[in-house]
Amino acid sequence: MKNLVLGNEALAQGAIDAGISGVYAYPGTPSTEITEYIQKSKTAKSLGIHSTWSVNEKTAMEAALGMSYTGKRAMVVMKHVGLNVASDVFMNMAVSGINGGLVVVVADDPSMHSSQNEQDSRFYGKFAQIPILEPSNQQEAYNMMHYAFDLSEELQLPILLRMVTRLSHSRSGVTFKERRMQNGMQLPVDTKRFALIPAFAREQYETLVNKKSLLVDSSEVSKFNKLELKDPSIGVICSGIAYNYVMENIGEDNDYSILKISQYPMPKDQIKALYDYCKMVLIIEEGYPFIEEILHDYFEENPKIIGKLSGDLPFTGELTPNIVGKALGLTRHIDEGIPSIVSGRPPQLCDGCGHTDMFNAINELIPEIGDKNVFGDIGCYALGALPPLNSINTLIDMGASITMAKGAADAGMEGAIAIIGDSTFTHSGMTGLLDAVYENTPITVIISDNSAVAMTGAQDSSALGRIKSICLGIGVDPEHLKMVVPLRKNHKEIVNILREELNYKGVSVIIAQRACVRLSSDKKEEIRQKIALIN
Repeated sequence: MKNLVLGNEALAQGAIDAGISGVYAYPGTPSTEITEYIQKSKTAKSLGIHSTWSVNEKTAMEAALGMSYTGKRAMVVMKHVGLNVASDVFMNMAVSGINGGLVVVVADDPSMHSSQNEQDSRFYGKFAQIPILEPSNQQEAYNMMHYAFDLSEELQLPILLRMVTRLSHSRSGVTFKERRMQNGMQLPVDTKRFALIPAFAREQYETLVNKKSLLVDSSEVSKFNKLELKDPSIGVICSGIAYNYVMENIGEDNDYSILKISQYPMPKDQIKALYDYCKMVLIIEEGYPFIEEILHDYFEENPKIIGKLSGDLPFTGELTPNIVGKALGLTRHIDEGIPSIVSGRPPQLCDGCGHTDMFNAINELIPEIGDKNVFGDIGCYALGALPPLNSINTLIDMGASITMAKGAADAGMEGAIAIIGDSTFTHSGMTGLLDAVYENTPITVIISDNSAVAMTGAQDSSALGRIKSICLGIGVDPEHLKMVVPLRKNHKEIVNILREELNYKGVSVIIAQRACVRLSSDKKEEIRQKIALIN
């Protein structure tokens, strides 16, 4: 029986059926539905699969490695920029190796639908020298989870599985397999490989490097890599969802020579076979020209290899079937425009949002402090950079608002404001605040607390009811730690408090606390009860 599921849901069910004991993640589009599916799964609940959101991607990956250490299977999930946050443990656990199977699922976001860049996570896998898997459709995403955990335990390495937005958020019929039992607890025989002091780390790194040929051999025989040699005039190398787009253009009954790559390191023998057989090689891949660059290294730069670097495919944005069709010479004109009946409208904060009330207070003080002094962060409130608010001047990465405001104040800026959400604050803003407290830097930090990770679907925030205590624990002066309720009726009060704190020559924190307007009444009541218990 086929089940109609999102690519993310197929992957999540695959992980359950592959015998995971825990999933660790921080919500981030386009990866969020993977963990949510497991959290809502009755099967996962009955099996006791751990599925609570982590504070950030680094803590998620470290916890997953801890579960793997015990011999059980664990999965860690994040979006592409989240891997930047987790890269410390990601790189080092490639050296230490794993015990129970460990799969790192990263969802890339070509075209930046909800992200700050288009980075391609395959480069991280190559950097770490571990296997990379890249499904081309929903069924493959499901099947790959079983294979990925088996491969992880066979090689004693973490596996990076790369998704992309279009595959994560599209549906298809998927056939599920029989579920595998979870591993029992079995601690590693030799624990020193997990203790990466230099003496042990050097030995472990040698072990990792010596596995390189083994990883290539695994790719050569992988059932997810497929070579078909037919017409020698042009060969196509495609990966992941790009393979789907190729097949949509040429159909199953075609004369093309095609190499589908869904497992890395690249299968060198298959690549050479296609290269030697064909007069021209077209590389079609979603994301950066990862394969194309490697081929130029293999065969030296030459006009026989075409793709993004040659301009035959666009370097930025998502691929589409039309773009791929044009590269194949099957389509002359690409019309990807939005029909004129649909008018463009920039995204805006929800009506009644507490962030809006906070921005209105900030904007009233802009004439006094200058119009380039507000440092923003990642969350719903990032929309404060757009009309009609036009409040935020910077937006770089999670937690950067506080540290950038600090740096600007260190340079002599007066009236620097950092605005950050509750979940982003606990994700990576706390350490920046500690930096500011340590030097008593004259900045005003606004923690806009809506009691949820609202931008990604209103998941529970680990900051709930704890922000004031955290700030006091970090060392914020209680005299300059203020609580406000961002409502229109409180506008004058908020402006006065904000003005007063901006005049203070040290660190001040304003916690603007009001639950997200999109939360249900029941959820708001649940939040109130939780806060009451914590406090």
